[in-house]
Amino acid sequence: MLRPTLDRFSPDPVLESELAQGLARVEAALGQAVRSEYPFVTAASRHLVDAGGKRFRPLLVLLSAHFGDPNRQSVISAAVAVELTHVATLYHDDVMDEAAVRRGAETANARWGNSVAILTGDFLFARSSAILADLGPDAVRIQAQTFERLCTGQILESVGPADGMDPVKHHLAVLADKTGSLIATSCRYGAMMSGASAEVTETLTKFGELIGVAFQLADDIVDITSDSLQSGKTPGTDLREGVPTLTTLIALGNVDPADYRLRELLGRPLPEDAEHAEALALLRGHQALDEARAEASRWADEARAVLAALPAGAPKAALATLCDYVVTRTG
Repeated sequence: MLRPTLDRFSPDPVLESELAQGLARVEAALGQAVRSEYPFVTAASRHLVDAGGKRFRPLLVLLSAHFGDPNRQSVISAAVAVELTHVATLYHDDVMDEAAVRRGAETANARWGNSVAILTGDFLFARSSAILADLGPDAVRIQAQTFERLCTGQILESVGPADGMDPVKHHLAVLADKTGSLIATSCRYGAMMSGASAEVTETLTKFGELIGVAFQLADDIVDITSDSLQSGKTPGTDLREGVPTLTTLIALGNVDPADYRLRELLGRPLPEDAEHAEALALLRGHQALDEARAEASRWADEARAVLAALPAGAPKAALATLCDYVVTRTG
C-alpha cells in the first residue's frame, strides 16, 4: 500500500502531513461519490473502493497541486474523478480477465456476474464525468481524450501488434494508452486546478505519462514475483489469460533451446493450474525478469529527468523519490 508509506518518498514532514490530509479528504469524498438512491448500486459501486488500493492517481493530483495552490476544492474533486475513472476500468478489466480476486477481495464479476460488474464500471464513469463537468469544459475535454486513449489501448492489446510490428514496441504503446494516459491526466489536473503555470502543467503531464508506463511495467513484474498476500490479487493473472507483459514478450523472443518449454507455455492461455504454476516458476527464474526491471527503471529515469524543469522544493523532491519507489516496490 502506498498511503501508509508517504514518509518513504516525502522526507518533508509538512508536505507529508498535507498529503495525508488531502488523501483523507479524497477518501471521504469517494465514499460520497459512489452513493446511489438504490442500496444495491451503492454496494456494488463501493465494492472496490472499500477494498482500498494504492490511490496512486489521487496522490499524483495532490502532489502536482503543490506547484500551485493545493488547498482549492477543485483539486480534491479532480483527485476523486481520476480515482473513480481508474476503479471503473478495474471492474471492466476483471470481467475481461475473468479475475476472481482484486485488492484482496472477491471481484464484482465473481460475486454478482459480468453484467453487474460492467454496468457498475459504467456507473462510476458517469459519476466521474459529473464531477468533472463542475470543473469546466477543459476538464471534460481532457477526460474524453483520456477515456479515448484508455479504450484504444485496451483494443490494441486485444488485437495484438500488426504484421511486422515489434511486439515490445506495440506493448509499450499499449501501456502508454492504458496506464500512462490516466496518470498523465492526474498530474495535469493537479497542476491545472491549483493554478500552476502552463509550463509547469506541461512538464507534470509529461512526467505522468513516463512514470505511468514505469508504474505498469513494475506492476506486471510484481504480478509475476509476488504472492496474493503481497499484491492483493491472484499472481499471474495475465499469464493465465495469455495477456502479454514485457517479461513474457522478452522470454518469447529468446531462442535458447533451454527455454523451449517456457516458450511453448507462453504461446497460449494457461487455464490449468499445473501448467500455470510451471510457467510462473520458470518465469521467476528467467533473465527476462531482470530485463523487464531494467526497462521499468529506464522509464522512471526519463520521468526523473523531466522534473529538472520544475522549481526546486519538497514537491519536486517527492516526485523524484517516487520514481525510485515505483520500480522497487514489491506489492
